[in-house]
Amino acid sequence: MPSGTSPAADRTTRFHTSAAANVRLRRLVDRGARVLPLLVDRPTESGLDSDMPSAYGQVARTGVALDSIDDMRVLLSGIPLDKVALSLSVDAAAAPLILLYQLVAEEHGVPAERLRGSVRNDVLKEFITPDGTCLFPPGPSMRLTRDLLGYCRTALPRWDLVSVCGHELAEAGADPAQEVAFALANGIAYVRTAVTAGVFVPRLTFCLSGSGNQAEVLAKFRAARRIWGRAMTEHFGPDLAGRAVLRCHVPPSWSVAAARTGRPWLRTDASQEIEASALRLMDSIERLGGAVRAVEHRFQSTALPPDSRPAGPSGVEAPGPEARATHLRQSERLAKLRAWRVQPTVDEALADLREAARGDRNVMLPMRAALAASATVGEICETLRGVWGTYQAPPGRR
Repeated sequence: MPSGTSPAADRTTRFHTSAAANVRLRRLVDRGARVLPLLVDRPTESGLDSDMPSAYGQVARTGVALDSIDDMRVLLSGIPLDKVALSLSVDAAAAPLILLYQLVAEEHGVPAERLRGSVRNDVLKEFITPDGTCLFPPGPSMRLTRDLLGYCRTALPRWDLVSVCGHELAEAGADPAQEVAFALANGIAYVRTAVTAGVFVPRLTFCLSGSGNQAEVLAKFRAARRIWGRAMTEHFGPDLAGRAVLRCHVPPSWSVAAARTGRPWLRTDASQEIEASALRLMDSIERLGGAVRAVEHRFQSTALPPDSRPAGPSGVEAPGPEARATHLRQSERLAKLRAWRVQPTVDEALADLREAARGDRNVMLPMRAALAASATVGEICETLRGVWGTYQAPPGRR
């Protein structure tokens, strides 16, 4: 991010409607930013419209409320989309939001092949961490990831579509070996999903935790690279392995010089210990049938320590005046959208999406048609839930 901008400050401002967020994004562009971070609110990430009862008190609270193409139009007004890249921090609801971005960009006259961006879209991690957002069961979640990868291969070729978030596993209590093992096993599952569907090898980014002793963190990175290269060759052959290089984020507080000076005194045995422990865990995951099956068996989540955060009060925290006003504004926007759209067209598009979900047809094209007809993100996700079901977390934790 360019100097003069604070990712933390710009990502965490509360009660951001699309209009308020647009002001922030335009300010970043004026300062010279070429990568625009975007965090959505909890209802959007959960596939809920802002006017749904379960969204009350959470609308635009920790990110932008994006219910429909109208919100995306407001968000992107005046943004030079052919000159910036969007960094979208969302997992389970990535598909409809990427399509909304594409639709509005095309309204701006920017062809999809010129759009650049990245999305987190680490859906398997959401089943492992205690506060993950899971819209569908693991199998259908990976089906949607497969369809997204297939669609974007030609429609949005400059987008990075999966960022494996090992650091969030570490924040949930994973030790270095668990972080490496679970993150890389998830990465293998994403590549496997793409390859078995005949799609392509996705460009994966891994974000591992930089917390702790720098020498041990470097040992973890080294172990991860060795395991990944070997795993790609063993599972997919040398040709694919050469195209699936591990791309790892270095913690921003580290300088290149610091990383280089750390290598001479790096304990080789520390890297080997992490590697050996991680390989044992990954072998257990493979024996269960891979990361998706392991998630269904709760192998990863039960290996982590219990959630130590104090339990919050029961029910939804009473919203204050600003939260109530934001909820009312978004509800009014949705009411106007539904009043003005051509409902038979929306119904037809959602019915087509439902049929695609029931079969093996890529759901992205009917989803795009529904969103273009002003179907909401909540309606899209509810249609898919009606076919694929919802994920029911076991009591206590995921």
